[in-house]
Amino acid sequence: MENLAIKREDSLGERVAHELRVQVISGRLRPGTHLVEGQLAERFDVSRGPVRDALRRLEAEGLVASQRRGVYVTGLGAEDVEELYTLRDSLESLALTLAMDKASDGDWAHSRSCVERMRRAAERSDARLFTEADLDFHSRFYELSGHRRLIAVWEQYRPTFAVVLDITNAQDVDLHAPAEDHATLLDAARRGDRELALTTLRAHLVGARDRLRAALHETTDRASG
Repeated sequence: MENLAIKREDSLGERVAHELRVQVISGRLRPGTHLVEGQLAERFDVSRGPVRDALRRLEAEGLVASQRRGVYVTGLGAEDVEELYTLRDSLESLALTLAMDKASDGDWAHSRSCVERMRRAAERSDARLFTEADLDFHSRFYELSGHRRLIAVWEQYRPTFAVVLDITNAQDVDLHAPAEDHATLLDAARRGDRELALTTLRAHLVGARDRLRAALHETTDRASG
């Protein structure tokens, strides 16, 4: 019974963290907002334990900060976006390089299925399904790398990028082009063309960074207007 209670507590913390993460990254919770444990517990209908766990997770992701008088939203500014994507470029370039060195052709089967899921999502203009396949596609590089600490860092930031992908993919009117970009990246990785694979990956991440910047700028303009 105790283990079940712990798992439930963990899942509640994850749910609260996700809801707060979406609101912080989307700008619905503005930088400087004071997050009070008791108020959040009442709002989400949970005890303070899951709220405390959620705030710790968000602090590790750099979305909130503990100060002497409590926990406050820091949000995502231009510098934060730059840090996130330069970090991801470094992490994922290494993950992709290691994956290409270690993976057999059969190891890329999951990646191929992710591309097909993205294509189906593009046909339906379903940004949410596209995001799920997109995140699975990139996570596979880390899994194939076999680098435990690299995987651990990615798992820390994966929830942030999941929300970011929701925002950036929702901006794309036509998702077919991003789907084919992933197909190009996968083909280069499978053939062992390191230069093309890394160039394609970096171009993809730069595009995602720029779309996020535009989305956050638009959110700021609406809030100030």
